[in-house]
Order: sequence, then C-alpha cells, then structure tokens
Amino acid sequence: MDALLVVNAGSSSLKFQVFATTDTGLERRVRGQIGGIGTRPRLQAKGADGAVLVDRSYDADVVRDLPAAIAVARDWLLTLEGFTLRAIGHRVVHGGPDFAEPVLIDAAVLDRLASYQDLAPLHQPNNLAPIRQAMAINPDVPQVACFDTAFHHGHPEQVNCYAMPRSFYDEGVRRYGFHGLSYEYVAERLRELAPEAARGRVIVAHLGSGASMCALRNGHSIESTMGFTALDGLPMGTRPGQLDPGVVLYLILQRGMSAQVVSDLLYHEAGLKGLSGVSNDMRDLLASDDPHAKLAVDHFVYRCGLNAGMLAAALGGIDAFVFTAGVGENSAPIRARIAEGLAWLGAELDPTANDAGAMLISAPASRVALYLIPTDEELMIARHTLALLRTRTA
Repeated sequence: MDALLVVNAGSSSLKFQVFATTDTGLERRVRGQIGGIGTRPRLQAKGADGAVLVDRSYDADVVRDLPAAIAVARDWLLTLEGFTLRAIGHRVVHGGPDFAEPVLIDAAVLDRLASYQDLAPLHQPNNLAPIRQAMAINPDVPQVACFDTAFHHGHPEQVNCYAMPRSFYDEGVRRYGFHGLSYEYVAERLRELAPEAARGRVIVAHLGSGASMCALRNGHSIESTMGFTALDGLPMGTRPGQLDPGVVLYLILQRGMSAQVVSDLLYHEAGLKGLSGVSNDMRDLLASDDPHAKLAVDHFVYRCGLNAGMLAAALGGIDAFVFTAGVGENSAPIRARIAEGLAWLGAELDPTANDAGAMLISAPASRVALYLIPTDEELMIARHTLALLRTRTA
C-alpha cells in the first residue's frame, strides 16, 4: 500500500505519522513520537485503532540528540509491513519571504531554508535535520516542506512592515506570523462544522507551549500576534511574547549579556517558566499554590484578552472565537477565564459545554460563537504532500 510519512521534528521530540493513500484520499495508519530526547527517551506509536504498536524507553546516551532519534524512528518504521513509502512531508516553521505555499525540496530549496535559521533558531535547524538525513539515505523519495508562515502570506504591506528604513523590509525584516498549518486546518474544519461562522470574522487561539492568535476573515489570515520570529505576541511556555526592544538593549548594554546568552534567555528561560519559577507547563501552574505560578497564569490570560482586542480591532468586530492546541483543547479553566475577558465583545460561555469539551461552548444567548476545535497539523501536511505528489506525477 502506498504511504506518506509526515515528520514534525523539535528540539526534544520527534513526531511522526504514516498515512495510507487511497482513491478517496488519506487514511491515518500510525501515529507516534520519540519524546524526552537526551533525558528520558521514549518511542511510542499507536495504530489507527488506538492499539499500541510500540512503547520502548532508551538510555539517554542512546538517544542523546535529534539525529539519534531520527535513526531510532527510521529503524522502527522499517519494521512496518505492507507500506511503500512514496513521499515525506515535513513541518518547517519558517518559509521566509520566498515560500508562500508547500514546495518540493531539492538542494537549492534546502540551502534557502537553512538561511532562515537565525529567524527561528529554536525550530528551523531541527526541522531541517530529518530532511538532510532522508536525502542522504534515500534521495529518490520526494520530500515536501510545509511552512508555518505560508498561511499568512498575502497580508498587505502595512500589516507586515515595521516602522524602520525600507532596506530592512526588502531584506526580509518583516512580520510573518506562525502556526499557519494549525490555522489552515482549523479554518477548513470550521467551514465543515459552522460554515456561516467560517465566512465571518473569526479569531483562532492556538494555545500551547507555543502560543499565538490569528484573525481570519472568510477563512483567510489578515493578522497574527506573532511577527518576525516566534518570540512575539502571547507569553508562551519558555518565550516571553511581546517585549519592548529596549529590554534587549538593556540586557546587552547594561547587563553585559552576550547576544547568545540573551537568545537563550528569550527562547528557553522566559515565558511562563521564567515568570513562575515553577514550570512551563500550564497544568503544573494551575495545580500549584505558589503565588508566582498564579501570577504566570494571570499574565497569560490577561495577554490573551489584550491580543484578542487587537485582532478584533483588525477585523472590525468578531463573530466567532476558536480555541485549539494543547492548552486551548484541554484546559477548561483557561478557556473559561479567556472567555470571561471576551464578554465586552458579546461572548458568553456555556460552563457545562466547556467542562465537557464540546465543540460549541458558547451559551445560546452569546453574540460571539465560541468553539473548541482540535488542530491536526500532521493531516494538513499530509494533504499538501499528497497534492504536490499528484501534481508531480500527473
């Protein structure tokens, strides 16, 4: 059976899925990951029916880094029978100013993507690592890059530019927006579930370890809370979100911190982790009695409300608000608190529906429809990969 492999590589985890290609489309057959890379590595995978296919732990020195994790995942995937690999689809966070849609990867494309590593240092090198390995091992298998920035292409220049000399914009210093694969999937799913709402003014909140919001008009991105890099906008697990550039200047000029130390601080030690001093995980913060944990949660909720107001202004009002991603999908208390902050826009939560994790969680009298829609970036990648593969063989 022909199959597509979807790869989503991060710094501490490697997620993968196998989709069978059929005459009617795609069927998910395997969902797996290697988590805890370098600390407590664990390979887990389930079949389409939820049955456990593998659950295996490793010593930290055996799976010490991403290349080692890729090798372990590859060796296990080769044990699967009945699949013929036709293509590999990859999540690539940054497509820069050049890539507005998924693209077949060759050496020139790979070099171009590598040039964006400074724009997404937490993600881009890890996204490209499995591409390089697959190229070296089996160069004949087509690979497709699907970008988190692509969905936001098409914003007018007044939205994307910074108030800086034009030369910087021309060399790529502009607002890109991220989490585009998630927003694209949610926009498509909303068309299926609530077509009238999907045609209107919608804010989607992708709330996870990485967090952002996107304003949609008729399913198209018109504004996002993230900008030049994935540091901007909402506070995140280990990233601060919106930050006065003067803070960075202060750290470098007054505190004598090197650019690399500041980079490590902003990407790995800030956000909910830095503010709370407890954890970067919202579940830990909600369960903690530490006042700093409470402060971190309060700050997160406040900034979500503030950014929702900004996006509502860009849209000229809102008709619907969608929660998605890890925190958005699984934390009823956070959804409730954010919804409370949207009351001025006409949002009213149905507490029972929210606690039950229903798709529609707004009260009947709410002027703004509130939805909970689980995201599926891997399915979006598989769809793009299949479309390009069919175009290539047509």
